[in-house]
Amino acid sequence: MNLKPIRTKKDLSMALARIDNLIDAKHGTEEYDELEILSTLVEVYEEKHFPVPPPDPVEAIKFRMDQMGLKQSDIAKYLGGKNRASEVLSRKRPLSLRMIRNLHNNLKIPSESLLGVV
Repeated sequence: MNLKPIRTKKDLSMALARIDNLIDAKHGTEEYDELEILSTLVEVYEEKHFPVPPPDPVEAIKFRMDQMGLKQSDIAKYLGGKNRASEVLSRKRPLSLRMIRNLHNNLKIPSESLLGVV
């Protein structure tokens, strides 16, 4: 096991190739330990160099609507009426705390997604 920090894209590429070779390693083996360590190093590198932007609240709502087969009129009651639902979904009005609570409690949309934080 010759592990080192991942500092460049080349290092990342080599680590990913090694992970591919180790992916079927048996738990409790030295290869499995190497796989775990390499996976952690890759995760840290990717979080630093390729950060994921916070989710967009409106997209989170639209995604859940699509999942549940809901229309704008179906979620209006959670947003304070048809006009407010239209304003929120067209990004003319931000979500209020009450709207966030209603969407989270009734549609099980993660509050982090509605707040736009990771």
